[in-house]
Amino acid sequence: QVQLVESGGGLVQPGGSLRLSCAASGSIFKINAMGWFRQAPGKERELVAAISDGGKTNYADSVKGRFTCSRDNAKNTVYLQMNSLKPEDTAVYYCYALIQTLGSNSYLMNYWGEGTLVTVSS
Repeated sequence: QVQLVESGGGLVQPGGSLRLSCAASGSIFKINAMGWFRQAPGKERELVAAISDGGKTNYADSVKGRFTCSRDNAKNTVYLQMNSLKPEDTAVYYCYALIQTLGSNSYLMNYWGEGTLVTVSS
């Protein structure tokens, strides 16, 4: 089984920064795209950032210029550097990875982390 383990969430003041990490482990042959969704209470889950296996990124308009998504393929890890945080960024952040597992006739499937809470408040 594949697991994604997140870390780095917490409480931060407006204007502050946090760095989220998400490491994939298990029977992994190849990781394709990775990235982050978030969900605030009463809101739908939205894509925050995505990064392809080639390093191409895209971001939600609301975080563009403030957040940076990166990855370390040797560690099977994706990061989200969050700067200039706003109260509106408060949400549970979920990482995801599109993964091809080991074994014959394997195909790409999406896997999710369990979420880490980011609270932006003074």
